[in-house]
Amino acid sequence: MTNTIFDLIKNIWPTLVIFIIVLITVRLYYFKLNGGKIVFYKEFLNLIFLIYILLLFELVTNRELGYGGVNLVPFTEIFRYKIGSYLFYQNVFGNIALFIPFGYFISRYINSKKTIHIFIISLITSLTIELVQLKIGRSMDIDDIMLNIIGGISGYLIYVGLSAIKKRLPQFLQKDIIYNIISIVLIIIILLYFLDFMGFVNIGWL
Repeated sequence: MTNTIFDLIKNIWPTLVIFIIVLITVRLYYFKLNGGKIVFYKEFLNLIFLIYILLLFELVTNRELGYGGVNLVPFTEIFRYKIGSYLFYQNVFGNIALFIPFGYFISRYINSKKTIHIFIISLITSLTIELVQLKIGRSMDIDDIMLNIIGGISGYLIYVGLSAIKKRLPQFLQKDIIYNIISIVLIIIILLYFLDFMGFVNIGWL
């Protein structure tokens, strides 16, 4: 799954760069013309979410990964591979992990306090993905939908847990400046990692 995502980024990096630059430019002009306070870490999280959505939809509509077919019998694909094998973990945990960021960011965006909201949104999103995959020659799998929903709910639980932890932190650790600094550090690390991965610089991380 990790190698697939890295290969995907390598293939669509020109689109990704244009997307990010245009989005940042439009967002800055929005604040310039409409006013309002820029909270850096919140803008950073919003950007990460949009990049994630772009990569997610690019990944699930990649025709080269398709095998075709329909599975409507639960657990058929989950137990297709031997439990504990690499392919088992890749199939099961890969589909769960794919939707954990989705569950987290959606929960943060709608400020949901109920699991059912994330369940419904994850169900609709995953079902739509599977139907589109079927239409473009890839497979439709009920197990993928189940695992995606588990991932979405897991992301929701992470959001709830982090929100509860934040409320119990000392007051100075709840200030925006702390999270702004953390976001800047993360941006630098991600940028250096991306440049190294793309071969623009040689830092020796990969």
